[in-house]
Amino acid sequence: MKKQMPSSVLLLLFVFFTALTTAAQNRPQPTTTSTVTGTVIEAATNTPLEYASIYAQNESNSNIISGAMTDSKGYFSFDVPDGTYYIKIDFLGFKTLELHHITVQGNTNTGVHKVQDDSQLLEEVMVIAERSTVDIKLDKKIYNVGQDMIVKGGTAADVLDNVPSVVVDSEGTISLRGNENVKVLIDGKPTGLANNIQEAMRILPAESIDRVEVITNPSARYEAEGGAGIINIILRKGKAQGINGSVTGTIGDPRNYELNTMFNVRGENYNFFTSLGYRDSKSDGYNLNDNRYIDPTTGEPTQRIYEYKDNNRERQGYNGSFGLEWYLTPSITWTNTVTARRNSGYNPNKVTYNYYDAADTFLYNRYRNENKDSERNNLEYTTTFEKKFEKEGHVLTIEGSIAQDKDREDASIDDINDFLNQTSFERTFNKEKEKSGLAKLDYTLPIGENGNFEAGYLGTFKSNTTDFNLQRLQNNSWNTDMRLSNILEYKETINALYAQYGDRITPELSFMVGLRWEDSNIDVNQLATQNYNNKKYNDFFPSAFLNYELNESTSTSISYSRRVNRPRGFFLNPFSNYTSNINFFQGNPDLDPAKTHAIDLGFMKRWTGFTLNASAYYNKTEDTFQFVRRIAGETEDGTPISISSPINLATEHRYGLDITLNYTPFKWWRLNGNFNFYRTETRGDYTFTHLDGTLETQNFDKNTYAWFTRVSSKITLPYKIDWQLNGMYRAPYNTAQGKVLGNLSGNLALSKDILKDKGTITFNISDIFNSRKREQDLVLPQTISHSEMQWRGRQVNLSFTYRFNQPKMDKRNMKPGGPEAGGDMEGMEML
Repeated sequence: MKKQMPSSVLLLLFVFFTALTTAAQNRPQPTTTSTVTGTVIEAATNTPLEYASIYAQNESNSNIISGAMTDSKGYFSFDVPDGTYYIKIDFLGFKTLELHHITVQGNTNTGVHKVQDDSQLLEEVMVIAERSTVDIKLDKKIYNVGQDMIVKGGTAADVLDNVPSVVVDSEGTISLRGNENVKVLIDGKPTGLANNIQEAMRILPAESIDRVEVITNPSARYEAEGGAGIINIILRKGKAQGINGSVTGTIGDPRNYELNTMFNVRGENYNFFTSLGYRDSKSDGYNLNDNRYIDPTTGEPTQRIYEYKDNNRERQGYNGSFGLEWYLTPSITWTNTVTARRNSGYNPNKVTYNYYDAADTFLYNRYRNENKDSERNNLEYTTTFEKKFEKEGHVLTIEGSIAQDKDREDASIDDINDFLNQTSFERTFNKEKEKSGLAKLDYTLPIGENGNFEAGYLGTFKSNTTDFNLQRLQNNSWNTDMRLSNILEYKETINALYAQYGDRITPELSFMVGLRWEDSNIDVNQLATQNYNNKKYNDFFPSAFLNYELNESTSTSISYSRRVNRPRGFFLNPFSNYTSNINFFQGNPDLDPAKTHAIDLGFMKRWTGFTLNASAYYNKTEDTFQFVRRIAGETEDGTPISISSPINLATEHRYGLDITLNYTPFKWWRLNGNFNFYRTETRGDYTFTHLDGTLETQNFDKNTYAWFTRVSSKITLPYKIDWQLNGMYRAPYNTAQGKVLGNLSGNLALSKDILKDKGTITFNISDIFNSRKREQDLVLPQTISHSEMQWRGRQVNLSFTYRFNQPKMDKRNMKPGGPEAGGDMEGMEML
């Protein structure tokens, strides 16, 4: 099939040669110029058409030409001398729209222009067009999951770990630009699994995700939650006309069987869409803690305990989503969606302890065999009402959702001590139940030629109860350990109002200012100990953005926002896991929210085949969260107990530089890269109480540097085979209590379209070198330790996707200067 040259390229060539001819002839030009503006939308959907080419020629003097390209709102603007013009609106896959005898005398708005699909061209375009894996925009980055072969057969955690500026460590903790205070949304709203977002990301299949938006400095329109920014996961929803869909099957080693389907039927007045998935997987990992204990008085070693845990997990899960968009009128749409997830797991883990004396001479072994089974059920319903008014961009959206999540995790533990020749028995019961609701209203009103006003309300309501019970078998009777058992009740009500306004001061300069008010009422109650904590507060969260377009390919911006990070889930729960009885995590129910001032200075430049986005940022966080490790008592046999917990410290200053680029040196080779460097300054002291009642104060003043980089290379080989390689390096960095070691990891994938592009077969290897893990050295007054954690080892997957009545790419994914130009470029999406 012959590939057509993009119309935007023809336009640029035409402008170039005409300009040379004009210069040679040296004809005088009129000195009076005016600005021509307008908006382009798709006739079928009334949605803005971005990246359409606008060509204008003076009907009296053919040497006077100009043009522009529409932005994300379908808006275009260009300057011409006064006169009468012929204007052509062109976009590949749509019928060219011609406007004759447009008189320009002073600034002229040509109005709204609707363009029609060209089905004959569209059929050809859908085969040859492909968008970049990463679209770089000035105010956010968009990671297109469908273009990344690496994550086939994976989970949402695998998806996020391939997103620029985002890191998912071996424990599942998500960080943005190295900052863990990040808010994760699904389809623009909190997920029903938000209480344990790490677990939610492990059970959500990658095939259900369309794209991921990374917003490092959100405006007042978004929740104030997340000091580092927002990660918004957009799920796949069928939109094409008629009956269409896709099926993806995966097999892998270690065991990974997956089947995911997406199906939609769209008629004149409705769109029914659904996705179904099943997964049966097994993964292997490990935990290691090498603890050398010291007498704090003399500084001499007392003993050493080497602890190793097999981190085995077997999971089986089902998920389904059913939705109906009902077009009540041409301007009113009512959407209802039901999502259900059911997952079960079995974790047979063995913990081995090797005991050594002060001279590092081996003494004896101890073993803890844990058999843990779990079950999680989640059900969520969402309804959305959207009203589009006569004026383009004038929209009212009302949304409501309710969700329920139930989680059960039970374990039996056999503790075998070779030295004492005895075996003890323990068991744990962990039940969690959460109910949540959401009410949301958003109103958008265009004002004047370029202004845009937005206002809205968001209410979130949540109730969570976690019941953790530890029992020991003593004298043939199970007795509850009240020190390590607890019922935690968490209740949260947050009401928020916002308003923001954006406009263009000049054709190059635009701004947006907003203010959000949030009222929070949070109860954290420990029912077993009758310890009740209420945190009630309200605050204002302003935001401001200023964007300046130096030229069509260069933009700069500066932005400010105030953010908050509320502790939830395992951050608050004092006890939730007891696999090891000498090294475990303990939540802090008295954590206060951390509040952040965020400033971001952005720059974006596009060359032919190359797009660069760079931002310098500064965050000041008050009452910042800090994870600390301490010795907090001893077991009955005298073994020290190490506990890790989150605490509030006074202040953290974070300075950083984040660079993302897309580069296409050849049509068959695409590169994406990301580099993040930051410095943190932490100040604060922490006083804690040991299990024996004594107090200890530690100073956490620390300055540290850290950086990480990620590179993705995609090459089209002969016979149209795509080859992709991802690599990531996380540099070592110091902490207040020690050092986190560096880590290098890589992924590999091969993909081939078959069956006339209706099918795609993909082979990938995640973590090629089996090296993705977290290693840390800690130095405390009582112990020096080295720890390692690998959540999952190397994974090999083979996937096959079949699409029926569904072209490989949708026309909305096509943008002039897409892959060949190194990705998208547009200004802030506020106008």
